[in-house]
Amino acid sequence: MARYAYVNGRFVPHTDAVVHVEDRGYQFADGVYEVVTIIGGKLVDEQGHLDRLARSLNELRIAWPVTPRVLKLLMRNLIQRNRLVQGTIYLQITRGVAPRDFKFPKHSESSLVLTTKRAAAFATAAQLENGVKVITIPDIRWLRRDIKSVSLLPQVLGKQQAVEAGAFEAWQVDGDGNVTEGCSSNAWIVTADGTLVTRYANNLILNGVTRLSILRLAEEAGIPFVERPFSVEEVYAAREAFLSSASTFVMPVTRIDDRSVGNGKPGLLSEKLRRSYLNYAQERGAS
Repeated sequence: MARYAYVNGRFVPHTDAVVHVEDRGYQFADGVYEVVTIIGGKLVDEQGHLDRLARSLNELRIAWPVTPRVLKLLMRNLIQRNRLVQGTIYLQITRGVAPRDFKFPKHSESSLVLTTKRAAAFATAAQLENGVKVITIPDIRWLRRDIKSVSLLPQVLGKQQAVEAGAFEAWQVDGDGNVTEGCSSNAWIVTADGTLVTRYANNLILNGVTRLSILRLAEEAGIPFVERPFSVEEVYAAREAFLSSASTFVMPVTRIDDRSVGNGKPGLLSEKLRRSYLNYAQERGAS
């Protein structure tokens, strides 16, 4: 079955999808992106992703290539063309094509690319049964991590370091010894007294759309939580830990830096929040 992409006004075979060599996303990482989960052919937390996309575009002063309404239609069209039932859709917007120059071009049209990816499952049985391992690494990124920019080289290096350590993810650590977030996920712990903790959202982390949904679900369930920095030492002493993202939902973390978290098994609260999020995604969060 043919696979299609959308590139600047045209649906094309995925193998023929190209952008101009002077697209500023290619030369300067002058662009933003979003990844939206698809379950049952529907987009999960779509409005949250579009709201964050709007914020990222505004912060970088990049114009919408199409209206949000048209973007929604294009996303659905591509999902239908690719007969996608479960997976993700990736959308990227850059400042467009212009002769190479650091300053903003006087005239350019924003570029829009959409692609999809199938997913037979969002986690393996072993990951859910045993949890995953993370390592800690220094956070070497810029200070506007709240913008979902395509400039991801530090995360690329961190992910590779995790792979080479046999880990699923790397949690980045600031100069004070506190965890900021994963290379492609938000970080969470459950303290000894059962309090859910995740870092508050400011310019030092990306405010995950899944993160926000988990916080709402925790509040609805009466689960005590606090948004604050937490140290690597607190992770070592935590009852539970997990990470969250659009493609992993709630993924239990049972090992960090070769130390077991809690009893070394996925915790009850992590499992409860994963079930709650999946129920939400299937019943309330998809459109």
